[in-house]
Amino acid sequence: ELIAAGLADKVSREDLAVLQRLQEEFAAELATLRGRVDALEARVAEVEANQFSTTTRLQGEVAFTFANAFGNGVASEVTFTDRVRLQLVTSFTGRDKLFTRLTGGNVGNSFVDEIGTNEGRLAYDGQNGNDLTLDRLHYVFPVLEDLDATVMASLGGHHFYANTFNPGLEAGGGANGALSRFGERSPIYRLGLGGKGVGFRYTPSDVFEASFGYIAKGAENPSQGAGLFDGNYSAMGQVVFSPSDTIDLGLTYIHGYDVSQSAFAFGGTGTGLGNLNLSSLGVPSTPVSSNSYGAAAKIGITDGFDIRAWGSFTDAKLIGLGEADIWSYSGALAFPDLFDEGSLGAIIVGASPYLTNLDVPGNPSFSEDVPLHVEAMYRYQMTDHISITPGLIWLTSPNQNASNNDAFVGVVRTTFKF
Repeated sequence: ELIAAGLADKVSREDLAVLQRLQEEFAAELATLRGRVDALEARVAEVEANQFSTTTRLQGEVAFTFANAFGNGVASEVTFTDRVRLQLVTSFTGRDKLFTRLTGGNVGNSFVDEIGTNEGRLAYDGQNGNDLTLDRLHYVFPVLEDLDATVMASLGGHHFYANTFNPGLEAGGGANGALSRFGERSPIYRLGLGGKGVGFRYTPSDVFEASFGYIAKGAENPSQGAGLFDGNYSAMGQVVFSPSDTIDLGLTYIHGYDVSQSAFAFGGTGTGLGNLNLSSLGVPSTPVSSNSYGAAAKIGITDGFDIRAWGSFTDAKLIGLGEADIWSYSGALAFPDLFDEGSLGAIIVGASPYLTNLDVPGNPSFSEDVPLHVEAMYRYQMTDHISITPGLIWLTSPNQNASNNDAFVGVVRTTFKF
């Protein structure tokens, strides 16, 4: 062919003879390679013809949990529960993401009824009857090169767009992080949880970032005293300073308004009084205007050890009645890749939201004991898709009352991700 093409003067007959000899010697290998290429082309064509979508990926998480609450005065049996998440992640431009998530399970409220408090609730509880619900519908897209927006049409939360300083333990209510809601992140990020709104994250450099957002519970309700701007809302601003690759420092402020004390909540964490459930003290329900202040830090000591800490203070004005002070704080020791790559050990010690001061008519008395939360867990990454997490949660002075017996929650969680 080369000679016919007029290239005989450039390629000698000896070269052509060598090429012909090599082709004959490796004929079997060339035939095998040709067959593999043909098979690969066929498989690619089949995938292209039958793929779910060119723009959407399916992410799944399934968790099986054996758990029990125990302690003096705690009447509970061992439970076996499940929780499933199926999430579609769609991108239209390559830089945006539409999250559509279905969730089902039967974890319920963990052991709230047995212990008598939201303290110690599992991070991934909440569903009953294994009914699938659309619990997350978010769209994340770039506004500018350094500014991203998160529009939350269902299950809005400040943690979806802001740094919570707890990587590995923060799983967005998933079953692959901390065992408890309190161990997952500072309760300040749970204010306004479940509403609808928008959040922004501005990252002009590796050293500084700022987040701000607005969430309204009942935004879909057109009635007076509800809607996007006339009902419950939570507005957050946060700045993060990272002087090095191993240090993150942050300050958070949230202003909120709730139409009643029952609407004010730290998202399933804290004592009853810490969530302003004050009917036991004879305090009538009234709208609440709150200002919450938080500080957080994450400091990496080595590749296999880091320290996280956070604290928050809430000044709640019970409109027409008085004021209340609520505190929460915690510290965590995290051990990434402990004993095996991808595994994680952690010890979390702190106090979930509890009431420390109440200035209302009658000055009702109440216990101000510190409700300590101690959590130890180890997530063993068996494979890329399967992990097993045993752990123990120890609650002292439940419902901020040292007269209440300590309570314990033991957990063995198996998580499948695909």
